[in-house]
Amino acid sequence: MPKVTTNNLNETKVLAKEIVNKLGLAAKGATILALFGDLGAGKTSFTQGVAEALGIAETISSPTFVIEKIYDLQNQSFHKLIHIDAYRLESGSDLLKLGFMDILADETNLIILEWTENVLEILPPTINKINFKFVDENTREINYEI
Repeated sequence: MPKVTTNNLNETKVLAKEIVNKLGLAAKGATILALFGDLGAGKTSFTQGVAEALGIAETISSPTFVIEKIYDLQNQSFHKLIHIDAYRLESGSDLLKLGFMDILADETNLIILEWTENVLEILPPTINKINFKFVDENTREINYEI
């Protein structure tokens, strides 16, 4: 599992762009970037970098209270970026109520899932895991399996 240390927000976004450029459509179902890490560890900053790499111009914030935000993509292999924040969910069954199985079935969806550990039991084994560790105000350690 590669381990990268980023020293500022821009470096985290650059890493996100590098990772998203390595992704291809999954053979079956959506591609999932499963983000793990404590509050303030860099998950949303990473997501902003992914969105920039995919040409999304609008401001990306964590969907903590709305749970899910969907962004249509133009001229990309992926047709939608679906950003889910499972922080307020108690289990995967809560995510199922939001039509997650339909989202998961579409191989043109790229799903970024924050607080993955809250819904891990319903995810397929093929998720891409990205772990974030807060080191100090500017520094993050990021390990990933893509």
